[in-house]
Amino acid sequence: MNQMLSDSTTTTTETASSGVPPGVTAEPTRFAKPQRVAFVQSCWHREIVAECRVAFLQEIEVRGIAPSQVDLFEVPGAFEIPLHAQLLAKTRRYTAIVAAGLVVDGGIYRHDFVAGTVINALMDVQLRTEVPVFSAVLTPQQFHEHATHFEFFRKHFAIKGIEVAEACANTLHALERLRGQVAAGMP
Repeated sequence: MNQMLSDSTTTTTETASSGVPPGVTAEPTRFAKPQRVAFVQSCWHREIVAECRVAFLQEIEVRGIAPSQVDLFEVPGAFEIPLHAQLLAKTRRYTAIVAAGLVVDGGIYRHDFVAGTVINALMDVQLRTEVPVFSAVLTPQQFHEHATHFEFFRKHFAIKGIEVAEACANTLHALERLRGQVAAGMP
């Protein structure tokens, strides 16, 4: 499913990583140019991975990028994320791409092989296209299909959503400054 997310009514006033005290609204980062982010999410364990997306959207808004500036793309599993990220990066429509997925042991591939392959491919995409790619593709050492693990990883993915939003916004801001310095001939 490919869809553009728009007009979120949720506003975050307190988060784990933004350092904003409860009840105080954070001042969003001011970007010189509009930012557009692609969020690529695997469908494997969608209900867990969705926690990352929800937390990301809340935190990225606090950091100056409206949820309407984030496009959501779903792929079957984590293994399919890098190709999707590469095609999105090549469009030059996005200033950043965020990948989220849960890789668990099972099937014909070992989970550590899949996760390593995905992470290496995402790094390759960002180096070839110069579009930053952020990963919230996680590989738990042990994952069992029961309520305790589902709840633990839902919470963990929410934390990762906040962290990846912080990394994304900070990197985009730093790249904007760097590109401005390069254009001005500054070191």
